[in-house]
Amino acid sequence: MTAAPTVNSAYPAPIEDLLPRARALADALGEIPSRNRLKKELRVGSPKANALRDALAELLTPPAPAAAPEPTEPTPDLIGTPPATPELAPAEQTPPLPASPLEGSDADPGTNITAEVTATARRRPVVWPVLLLAAPAFVAIWAGWVELGKLTGFGKVNLLPGIADGVMLDTAITLPIGMETYAAYALWVWLSGRAPHAARRFAKWSAIASLAIGAAGQVTYHLMAAAGWTSAPWPVTALVACLPVAVLGMGAALAHLMRAEH
Repeated sequence: MTAAPTVNSAYPAPIEDLLPRARALADALGEIPSRNRLKKELRVGSPKANALRDALAELLTPPAPAAAPEPTEPTPDLIGTPPATPELAPAEQTPPLPASPLEGSDADPGTNITAEVTATARRRPVVWPVLLLAAPAFVAIWAGWVELGKLTGFGKVNLLPGIADGVMLDTAITLPIGMETYAAYALWVWLSGRAPHAARRFAKWSAIASLAIGAAGQVTYHLMAAAGWTSAPWPVTALVACLPVAVLGMGAALAHLMRAEH
């Protein structure tokens, strides 16, 4: 669509005559034409082009929506007043509830009952019978590991040769100290519920493995002692010799897992 043809005249056309042509040009462009475009197409000067743009803006701008009427306040006659609360007669008033025994005064027995319940809930379970039962087991396990260590080559060694030649240590005691101590600690990590999930899982399986190895070691020693053996066969010696290294690895791994989430 093209603009309306230009008509040359010796007299300048008024705004009213130029406005239909400017409107046709705006419809063809889809927007209000610029001042230079109006000057070029309609052969007018800058003041008349500005006046045509203002007139087109008024024609093409949609009217603003009417403002919603402000709500009028209701008259005092239409405002309802809340109903008055009827006062109860002295005979209809609710009597006060009796005091609860748990909220009594110093002489109230409810106070003593609450104190006794709280003290009972905070009382820790007794663990000394477990220690009494574990003492004989500890002695038997210690003796079995020490004797098995002697049958597999563990014995007295000079810890500091050339420095303190008189310092001697029987390495047979390292077996019960390492194996049984780690097994007890791994059981605590597993069952206490205070360690991270990965540490509890590792402690569970390593504790079961430690207890199983400890039971196998006790059985092996008692069988060899009952048969009168003075030395263990080489497979037993090889396995027992690896136990300190295995305990060290499991203990270091469990320590790292315990601190992994911190």
